[in-house]
Amino acid sequence: MSPSTRSASRTSTAHAVNAGSAGWRRIPGPPRDRVKARLLRLYVALLRRFGPQRWWPGRTAYEIAVGAILTQNTAWTSAARAVAGLRARRLLDPRRLMAVSEAELGELVRPAGTYRVKARRLRGFTAWLLERFGGRFHGLGRAPLAALRAELLAVPGLGPETVDAILLYAAGRPVAVADAYTRRVLARHRLIPASAGYEETRAFLEAHLPSDPALFDELHALIVAAGKAFCRATPSCAECPLRGDLRGRPPARTA
Repeated sequence: MSPSTRSASRTSTAHAVNAGSAGWRRIPGPPRDRVKARLLRLYVALLRRFGPQRWWPGRTAYEIAVGAILTQNTAWTSAARAVAGLRARRLLDPRRLMAVSEAELGELVRPAGTYRVKARRLRGFTAWLLERFGGRFHGLGRAPLAALRAELLAVPGLGPETVDAILLYAAGRPVAVADAYTRRVLARHRLIPASAGYEETRAFLEAHLPSDPALFDELHALIVAAGKAFCRATPSCAECPLRGDLRGRPPARTA
């Protein structure tokens, strides 16, 4: 038998326990994610300034996905007119939309610009949705995310930003939309390199933020609001709600 705890007095045992407790208190826990804390502070500052944005407008998941495709390379106001035209014709349904010829669909979405291309992309996405999930969106909410994203990226004409907007806003999946506004804001605040591309920025956000679709939803919308109001090609930092994060420094240069 080793002359350890059993041969020790109660006093010395208590002293050892107290010393041990003090030792444990000195052992650091997991490193704090300072980037996460900083991103959440930016989020709170934007929310206080702009309020909830309540994105993405749409009465159904399919309508949201259609809007995401139609707003490619155009202003949302133009895409919204095209969505309204489809709604008026009761075509915001996968099977009904596929029953319309590509030429007729193109005329209907003409207000969104590049209407022939967008008609083709709408039909391509809709055909995929019908074949893969019977035209319903509940399957997009359950399928393994990485594989699902890869499938959508393989649909002709759907780039990463469009795919992530569909996954986030139509399917409710926790993905970050790393659009040009997001990359500009994060780069100017020195959170990512100025050279960071879409995928690098998306991975950065998803690595440092809680996997919460509601958070990604609101954060993206708020960053767009800040980008339009303050973080333009020539930044206007004086009134920006994020100016405190710069700690008196000028924003980093971006391309």
